[in-house]
Amino acid sequence: MTVCDLLKADPSERNTVASPRAKAREIVEDHICGRRTCEETVADVMARLPHVQERCNAFTEWFPQEAQEAARDLDRKLAQGAVPGLLHGVPICIKDMTPSKGHHTTLGSWTSGEGKTSHDAVIVQRLKAAGAIIVGKTTTAELAFSSFTNTARYGVTRNPWDLSRSSGGSSGGSAAAVAAGLVPLAEGTDMGGSVRIPAAACGVVGFKPSLGRIPMDIVPSALETLSHFGALAGSVEDAARFVAVSAGHHPSDMLSRRSSFEHAATGPGNLTGRRFALSRDLGYCAVDPEIDRGVMDIAQRLRDAGAIVEEVDLPWTRDVFDQWAIRWFCLLATFPNARTAAQRAQMHPELQAGLEQAQRHTAMDLMGVEVLRSKMNHQLNTIFARYEFLLCPTNAVPAPLVTQSDADFERTLPNGKLAAFDMTHPFNMVPTSPVLSLPIGLTGARLPIGMQIVGPPLQDEATLSVAAAIEALIGPLPVPEI
Repeated sequence: MTVCDLLKADPSERNTVASPRAKAREIVEDHICGRRTCEETVADVMARLPHVQERCNAFTEWFPQEAQEAARDLDRKLAQGAVPGLLHGVPICIKDMTPSKGHHTTLGSWTSGEGKTSHDAVIVQRLKAAGAIIVGKTTTAELAFSSFTNTARYGVTRNPWDLSRSSGGSSGGSAAAVAAGLVPLAEGTDMGGSVRIPAAACGVVGFKPSLGRIPMDIVPSALETLSHFGALAGSVEDAARFVAVSAGHHPSDMLSRRSSFEHAATGPGNLTGRRFALSRDLGYCAVDPEIDRGVMDIAQRLRDAGAIVEEVDLPWTRDVFDQWAIRWFCLLATFPNARTAAQRAQMHPELQAGLEQAQRHTAMDLMGVEVLRSKMNHQLNTIFARYEFLLCPTNAVPAPLVTQSDADFERTLPNGKLAAFDMTHPFNMVPTSPVLSLPIGLTGARLPIGMQIVGPPLQDEATLSVAAAIEALIGPLPVPEI
């Protein structure tokens, strides 16, 4: 029995043009069964990439020759009987924060120079080993500091749903590339929501695994507890496949976990009887009425499907955001290209201000952050003692205009709520909870709405499984026309 027999696929049916929203599994099956070669898949992506780049500015560079050579090598190995990986011939993108050998890794900053990277980050090594083909590097906010992807070095990255709108950040290029249907998967980093924010803004899946699930080896500290690698994906299934190939301990990250990732446990589960807590504002965020209605509609659909969804109150305040910012900018200030006043003077003014403030924080300031994190962890665990998952909006507002910035969303309103763009930072402060942002619909202006599904500590598989079930219940968003 052949692999195609096992997949119930007909090798005589050739797919001459790839679907704009083909799943990674479908792409791999096409390659295994001979309906398409890896080389044809890459050629198709490269034919469409310049149009996406012209409209969205999602890439810092792309690699047609290198990608085609990698594709031909995979086709040759498959013909010779090699066992295909979970991402055999799947085109992916790597964020400009993450080192990939032979490419520029600039962190979106002029301070990084022009040299090419001499090594692959661990996650890139594992993606390649699974058969993924890197087609390009995607734009990031400078040093990943912002919820907007807009740098002096590369310009503005635009949202495929509305080119006057931001793609979000900091993994804005990866989100735009997936949303446009160019690739099914892209890598991102998430230190305060940098996977989930652009995922929600662009209408794709964004998954932040629990702390240590994927080794984090691109920050100065090997004991970093805000930072995660994550997936931007066209589906929950693809996000799970991404984690399956990239998870596992590595010595470069002392906090990376040795426990196995059970890929088979991530399929859609039964929603009947599942217990969901629902927070409409996390206690401190001013949420756009259309975002709120979208989340409340999904809550009712879950109830109709047999789930239990109950609203809860969280005692969090904007101090969650302010304390996260202290911790985050202190980490950024340790990056090699942010340590001197001359370097900081070349950076975005908001980033520069945060880095300068970091020079003045004390050890007690940082311990204050850790005390708050411990308190938040206790409060979240109180919810998980009664419920299996927590639901809340991903972003408090639809994708903002490209002319806006973080400074437009950091003020306290007369009612005491924070005029927030995103609602993701708390789950980096409490990093052991896996969090998935799921696209759940569109506003009247046809801008995506995202909902976070927050899992109990270290329960990545269960979180992906329930997210897949909700995704099946509500259906995917279409690919926007650009």
